[in-house]
Amino acid sequence: MKIAIFTDTFHPDINGVARTLKRLTNFLEDRGIAFKIFAPDSYSDEYHSTNVHLFKSRSFFLYPECRLAFPNLPHIRSELKSFSPDLIHVATPFNIGLCGVYFAKKLNIPLVGSYHTNFEDYLHYYHLHFLSKIHWNYMHWFHQTCRKLFVPSLETHLQLKHHGFSNLEIWPRGVDCQLYHPHYDKNAVQNLYSIKARYLLTYVGRLAPEKDIQTLMTVSKSIPAEINEKLHWLIVGDGPLRKELEAQAAVNMTFTGFLNGTSLAEVYSASDLFVFPSPTETFGNVVLESLASGTPVIGANAGGVKNIIKSGVTGYLCRPGNTQEFCNAIIHLLSNDGLREQMASAGRDYALTQRWDRIFEDLIWHYRNVIDEQNRQAFIS
Repeated sequence: MKIAIFTDTFHPDINGVARTLKRLTNFLEDRGIAFKIFAPDSYSDEYHSTNVHLFKSRSFFLYPECRLAFPNLPHIRSELKSFSPDLIHVATPFNIGLCGVYFAKKLNIPLVGSYHTNFEDYLHYYHLHFLSKIHWNYMHWFHQTCRKLFVPSLETHLQLKHHGFSNLEIWPRGVDCQLYHPHYDKNAVQNLYSIKARYLLTYVGRLAPEKDIQTLMTVSKSIPAEINEKLHWLIVGDGPLRKELEAQAAVNMTFTGFLNGTSLAEVYSASDLFVFPSPTETFGNVVLESLASGTPVIGANAGGVKNIIKSGVTGYLCRPGNTQEFCNAIIHLLSNDGLREQMASAGRDYALTQRWDRIFEDLIWHYRNVIDEQNRQAFIS
């Protein structure tokens, strides 16, 4: 099996799509499955591989982690003809993804796609509602020749089915439970960020409108004073709203910037609660990472997050944007150490079942089915 992957974001970009695809290519490499990646160049030159072909690019305004590339079509055609892939996987609907769709048709290579981002929800936060119909028309056109369209959660599956998409398959996300676990030294994190409060509450994610960070800020200022004086907030991540948020933040809130690897895992592990108000997630990788770290999650009852959190068991789900519900959930869990410990244990147990190897094996099984169907059709014709 030989797989060509077309994506508008890839390692070392810091986002869920790039991280998932890097894990996928690691899995393919481990299994001896040949692959080639076609992607935009990045802000960083740290990653080099003969399997990866990069093209000059610029940031996309709605989602800067996805970059609009200027692909070299003759180069792509030459590489594909030389590689002769059995299947093309398009992961994003921008310029590089369009190249994947084009060459799949042109060279008669079976095509599959994956849907990672709810761009319609983003339109709401950027006051571009009027583009909704155009967005869905384009998404339909882009994915119409995909033999399979992989989606990360049941909620996303239901959303796309409602909008008339077909050939949908759920391709969830896993978590590295050896990296993310509850046994790091909490004192090390407290000392690093000069935290003296009893409780640590954490957010991890892009600091941008679509994550509904404003609800998080309102929640942080709505906690009763007698509880607020006992807690500290760590805001992990970066984005266009960072300076504005830092200017309005209370003294018990620290912005760390981007963290990854052990530094991020230590923060999850040291936290008493993870608070995640984003209603726009197709999955919610950070939610699963928090549960793996033994930290209960209070999240928005929307998107893929609602399929990860079992409310009352591993955390609580609140109505999106409802400050009072988020505050009540935080106060309730900080006031019940026993319940918080039960949720921590249940979250860890759930995360241990979400294994990347099993998830990728299922994906490869779907790849093989699509390739076999193509071969059958070729034989009949």
